[in-house]
Amino acid sequence: MSNSVVMPIIGYMHSPYQEKFGIPRQPNLVQVESYIELSEPYNDLSAFEGIEDFSHLWLLWQFHDNKNNDNSLNQMSKFRPQVRPPRLGGNQKIGVFATRSMYRPSPIGLSVVRFLRVEKCAKSVRMYVTGSDLLNKTPILDIKPYIHYSDAVMDSVSGYAQDEPIRKCVLWSELAQSIKQKLIQENHTQPKIFDELEQVLSLDPRPAYHDDATRIYKMKFSTFDVSFNVDDEKIKILKLETLN
Repeated sequence: MSNSVVMPIIGYMHSPYQEKFGIPRQPNLVQVESYIELSEPYNDLSAFEGIEDFSHLWLLWQFHDNKNNDNSLNQMSKFRPQVRPPRLGGNQKIGVFATRSMYRPSPIGLSVVRFLRVEKCAKSVRMYVTGSDLLNKTPILDIKPYIHYSDAVMDSVSGYAQDEPIRKCVLWSELAQSIKQKLIQENHTQPKIFDELEQVLSLDPRPAYHDDATRIYKMKFSTFDVSFNVDDEKIKILKLETLN
């Protein structure tokens, strides 16, 4: 009996998350807008008829950018039964099936997102959502409607992740503020992208074991390289640079 199965890729996510660092650790923590561009033959509007009646959707997707990922699906020899969840500080090991770690036997992710709209763009069909926690260019394996009466379990217990992470205050340095205003006024950058950046940073993307107020971090978000530091409960954006 075969230990692998081949699944079609129905489309690819287009999101402002350009690297793993900075992506929210769960969906719907940040209301960033993104879209899935459907591939042929799935770019057929009739395949989405009735989807507008659902407020939320499940996305099944592939962890395509894992370190040392051979994309062979034959990863039995590399199986890691325990991982170190970031929520536990990155130091405590627990079973991989008790986590949402990307390093798992089948590199498949599952996220619930808010549905916005489906649009025809020339020969392309795009489905817009908010709340995604997917890296840009993530392959999408399937889309399913979220069913409230069966999917929402009100008395569920979520182990070490019962409560939403505490958000931090995000400030702008004078330099970063001036760059932001210049981008809005001269480059016609939409202010919305900076609001989304603040939402992402408020969750503090650093590993839990990092606690150095003097360290400067860099994060790629949308078309920017963002420099910031963290001091106690405040995150300060120090500089914005446009990605080449």
